[in-house]
Amino acid sequence: MKVMVVFGTRPEAVKLAPVIQELERRRVQGAAVTTRVVLTGQHRELVASMLALFQIEAHEDLKIMRPGQGLTQVTVRVLEGLEPILQRERPDWVVVQGDTTSAFAAALAAFYAHVPVAHVEAGLRTSSLWLPYPEEANRRLITRLATLHLAATPWAAANLQQEGVPPEAIRVTGNPVVDALHQIRALPLRVAPDQEKRGEADPLAVPPWADEALRWLGEPGSLGILLTSHRRENWGEPLERICRAVLHILRAEPRARVLFPCHPNPRGRGVAQAILGGEARVRLTEPLGYLPFLKAMERASLILSDSGGVQEEAPAFGRPVLVLREETERPEAVEAGVANLVGTDVDRIVTRALELLRQAGANRQTLPPASPFGDGRAAPRIVSALLGEPVEPFQPSPGPGA
Repeated sequence: MKVMVVFGTRPEAVKLAPVIQELERRRVQGAAVTTRVVLTGQHRELVASMLALFQIEAHEDLKIMRPGQGLTQVTVRVLEGLEPILQRERPDWVVVQGDTTSAFAAALAAFYAHVPVAHVEAGLRTSSLWLPYPEEANRRLITRLATLHLAATPWAAANLQQEGVPPEAIRVTGNPVVDALHQIRALPLRVAPDQEKRGEADPLAVPPWADEALRWLGEPGSLGILLTSHRRENWGEPLERICRAVLHILRAEPRARVLFPCHPNPRGRGVAQAILGGEARVRLTEPLGYLPFLKAMERASLILSDSGGVQEEAPAFGRPVLVLREETERPEAVEAGVANLVGTDVDRIVTRALELLRQAGANRQTLPPASPFGDGRAAPRIVSALLGEPVEPFQPSPGPGA
């Protein structure tokens, strides 16, 4: 059996790395399986650091990115780049993850080539095709193209069944991001003064500014807040409201301090700089590498984010998350009590943030580090499903008060 794994962004790389490693482990143990890793090149530098971190070698790189290109160009270049590779390799499976444009285009290319698609983290849904954009549309379209639907949770599996996906085509595996966290969270960072600004060349090395920011965030006696915002729907006025909420939090809680690794898009960075740039208890930095970002989550008392990945990762560290969106495709975190939907309303953000910060300041207790998204064994379940073996479904632990 030949399995082709296609991805183009850092979150995809993190979640698919344990799957690729498990495929190789099975091969070494004697399974008749070979793996081909294909990069689209959507986020080349960020993905390169993840491949180094997980010691994975890519076999093909489509190198699709061009300055200023949009979603249409990304889709077309992935389709054109994959067509000859699929014709030459003729894999038994094409594996994609999540809801990026790389994943959608790879699934479409596989469909055109009559190659079955396995969709990792299938079944995430919101109530609107436009939220988040374009991810919600991408994930729904991949569902229509996929043969094997590898849902992370029972909730995601139920979504698929409601849309008419037959139960025999669904496996509940857990999310492989938990496998990845178990593997790398304890790795030590090292300071490298000559490291490039985001530490991408060596995933364990950080430049001095990042090391200092992490130490500052977790300084004893402080209440560190890690803030991230990169969703298109939060650019402009929504991000302005988020930043104003941060100002209110800082005024009301003198122990609070905020680390904000800014998205490189000037529409976000400019707003943050204009509102928060002069605040002594705010650090606006370049984006952090993946491992330094995990360290930041571990050292924070509270996380404010519009990221789907952060909602999955923070529970493993026992850190509460305020989700800066009106909807989430990961309600399991809300039901488990580890996430709160607050949108971008100033009052909602401030009220809930101060409640959680004061709880943390009173006793320094955090949430129990039990993830509703996985148990660290998603990759073996996914590979068993690809090989046609029985799969014992993942069952999340009951949340607080369940």
